[in-house]
Amino acid sequence: MCPAEILARLSADELRAHFHNALIGREIVVVERTGSTNDAILQVATANSKEGLVLFAEHQTAGRGQRGRRWESAVGKGLWFSILLRPKIDIAGSPRLTAWAAEAISGAIQNEFSVSPTIKLPNDVQIDGRKVAGVLVEMRAQQRATHLAIVGIGVNVNQSPEDFPRELQDRVISLAMALDRQVDRQKFAIALLRNLDRTYRAQFARDS
Repeated sequence: MCPAEILARLSADELRAHFHNALIGREIVVVERTGSTNDAILQVATANSKEGLVLFAEHQTAGRGQRGRRWESAVGKGLWFSILLRPKIDIAGSPRLTAWAAEAISGAIQNEFSVSPTIKLPNDVQIDGRKVAGVLVEMRAQQRATHLAIVGIGVNVNQSPEDFPRELQDRVISLAMALDRQVDRQKFAIALLRNLDRTYRAQFARDS
């Protein structure tokens, strides 16, 4: 596979074709540019939107992590997406969703690449002590309805060191840097969504 194919834009239609019977991924949107996928998914969602809507952005201009920290989102080189969920849990239970997502990301990386990530609580996935992915869960209370949970996920996929600010270069890593090769983002997105869907069903079936 040539680098141009690896770095090609994500295709919502091709992604969606793999998730006909899924909960997470039953509807997938890919946008070219947005401030934050957590904000954008609320603009796309409607009152009738089903749980499991996923919104990817090729570029986030205002991606954010825990405690308002900026998330660096190099154009076309990572997976930046949010998932709309309606788990029947209290807002105080949001750490359960953060832990689930971090574990699912770690598991997908290990399954696909035989790399052994670690989880730095509460929301970071690391390789060799450097951050490769993060999770940001934001709950929205709904009157007379199940609370909304927006699960934002960022994964560094094909960045090189110079794609990160100098002050972060010793603390972050991408899959490409860890593997010493480029990664097919579309293929990994499918594997990651499958693991998120499978593990969400297993852990939250009684709640959702």
